[in-house]
Amino acid sequence: MAMQDKVRELLELRTKARLGGGEKRIEKQHSQGKMTARERIAMLLDEGSFEELDMFVTHRCTNFGMDKEHPLTDGVVTGYGTIDGRLVYVFAQDFTISGGSLSEMHAAKICKVQDLAMKMGAPVIGINDSGGARIQEGVNSLAGYSEIFERNILASGVVPQISAIFGPCAGGAVYSPALTDFVMMVKNTSYMFLTGPKVVKTVLGENVTTEELGGASVHGSKSGVAQLVVEDETEGIAMIRRLLSYLPSNNMETTPEVECTDPIERVEDSLNAIIPDNPNKPYDIKQVIASIVDHGEFLEIAPMYAKNIITGFARMGGMSVGVVANQPSHMAGVLDINASRKGARFVRFCDAFNIPIVTLVDVPGFLPGTAQEYGGVITHGAKLLYAYGESTIPKVTVTLRKSYGGSHIVMGCKQLRNDVNYAWPTAEIAVMGADGAVEVLYAKEIKAETDPQKQMEAALAKKTEYNNLFCNPYNAARYGYIDDVIEPRNTRYRVIKALRAIQTKRLENPAKKHDNLPL
Repeated sequence: MAMQDKVRELLELRTKARLGGGEKRIEKQHSQGKMTARERIAMLLDEGSFEELDMFVTHRCTNFGMDKEHPLTDGVVTGYGTIDGRLVYVFAQDFTISGGSLSEMHAAKICKVQDLAMKMGAPVIGINDSGGARIQEGVNSLAGYSEIFERNILASGVVPQISAIFGPCAGGAVYSPALTDFVMMVKNTSYMFLTGPKVVKTVLGENVTTEELGGASVHGSKSGVAQLVVEDETEGIAMIRRLLSYLPSNNMETTPEVECTDPIERVEDSLNAIIPDNPNKPYDIKQVIASIVDHGEFLEIAPMYAKNIITGFARMGGMSVGVVANQPSHMAGVLDINASRKGARFVRFCDAFNIPIVTLVDVPGFLPGTAQEYGGVITHGAKLLYAYGESTIPKVTVTLRKSYGGSHIVMGCKQLRNDVNYAWPTAEIAVMGADGAVEVLYAKEIKAETDPQKQMEAALAKKTEYNNLFCNPYNAARYGYIDDVIEPRNTRYRVIKALRAIQTKRLENPAKKHDNLPL
């Protein structure tokens, strides 16, 4: 065969591979509101930067008539490219070929980009759109999943891993996204579950739709499996690019810095009046966040799950930071099982990738009740405590209003190796609020008053006395637990100055094989 013929054959094979399962299946994919694997990658990466690997891989299965057809790529497009000029590795399952089902060779392709990403210290982005394991391959497909999972585990905390669920993801396939740092789902076109509606019906007699069982709204708000939920794939891809802009490429790098065009000394007078006079009245902590971060830009993580705690990324003085904040406008900002899990996971991610944490505190305590205690709130609350105490990144905490008891400790207190702790003049840092404290300390004394009116007056006097003694930032400041009491309107300036001062922080934990985080 002449050279020109060989080149022509190559080009024909490339054209065939790029067509995936063919025009009809591509049209069907589009009719369902979904892009193809190649369209997704083209939109995700910088134009012209994609370098495909393993285009000519085919399956090796001969069972159930599989030997009659060997589609190129074997149902997954893999390779590398750049996002804003930075190297990333990607794989996108191709639903037009065998329903994107995972085979031995399909898995080998994914493993190859995972291995390369680890060697090069680059993020991995996986776009999931698959019917699950390729049944015809039996245990080989299960082995393939296991190989992927092991690499997810080893890459955890080394390079960022992002999973975009842009179609079905069921059975064992769900564990790879669950092992990654961020899971994104698209409303109405993606779903995740271990066992589908038919199995649920057969085993439990329970009627449930695919959307009700594992849709984006379920995992975004109820289970917390998906940290990012988007309206469509275009929005999702833009969000992945935005998310990566806050992250380093690996755990050896510092976080990206951009030129700051928002003056760091900018004063926000509205913060001097944002805390209501009534200590039980809510306000929106997101207004505080928007006021102090660069240009008010904040990428919230898991916004629909455990809304009593806010987590997300922002920039302060051009530096990437993670923000953790109690939300008084939802459940009074109280901590519970879900909020503890959400906060702990976020803090540990930031610590793994050298992203400083800014914590805004207004927390009255942990949610009481049998549901929380039976659900293990002690263990789950300990996760948040553990995450802050284990972390070695720069940490700045600002206490805005309430900071009581155990919840004070788990929200980045000085004793958990926090670097700078500020408080607003409105801060109340104590073992508990005045009502509870007076009940414990002066119950007998108050009950000794026979006149109900005098009982009320005595209780009020004791509450006032307790408030003056403890429900302020100055008692904590006396012991050095609060480094300074600051004017709210200067919060942005003070936090950025602190972050700049502590960005060269060096702190190491004791040598160990690994920790035993309370799970």
